[in-house]
Amino acid sequence: MDPVTLTTDRLLLRTVEARDTDAVYAAAQDPDIQRWTTIPSPYLREHAEGFVRQLVPDGWADASTFTFGVFLPAGELVGMLSLTMRSPGVAEVGFWTAAEHRGNGYITEATLGASRWAFARLSVDRVEWRAEVGNAASRAVAERAGFTVEGVLRSAVSNKGVRRDCWVGSLLPSDLGLPSAAPYLPTPSRAS
Repeated sequence: MDPVTLTTDRLLLRTVEARDTDAVYAAAQDPDIQRWTTIPSPYLREHAEGFVRQLVPDGWADASTFTFGVFLPAGELVGMLSLTMRSPGVAEVGFWTAAEHRGNGYITEATLGASRWAFARLSVDRVEWRAEVGNAASRAVAERAGFTVEGVLRSAVSNKGVRRDCWVGSLLPSDLGLPSAAPYLPTPSRAS
């Protein structure tokens, strides 16, 4: 699939290119990004180069991972967001925010924009979010975007060689008032 560009009220979501390598490298030096995401630590310039030149284009080419740089209209990198296809109709969202842009709601806005695109263009019926237990900032973004936190998965993520518990949540098309690609039959609520 060819990369697409999305716009939201305040942001431009586009694939990252060679010209973005310095910005990706600089943002990824943040200890919180290295702690809570699965990027290499320490994060070297060669990691940023490989990410921009190979990982991102390969993900688009084989339709396995759709990675967007999240930019302000003037071109400044706010963060990164990806949708990784986990199974038919299910994508997992992952994101990080550059330290100087935290607290502005940018990644929440980008998550909603990318999720709407996935529901409309990729026939996705469920966007999953996972974050290591304790990553309160990621959970806050997911909850503000409308994800339902469904629970804790034990030993479900590996971060830097260590198995860790993670929170898991989901966003469905119906949460955003959109139709689903396939019918959904929720479990009836039981009276206690």
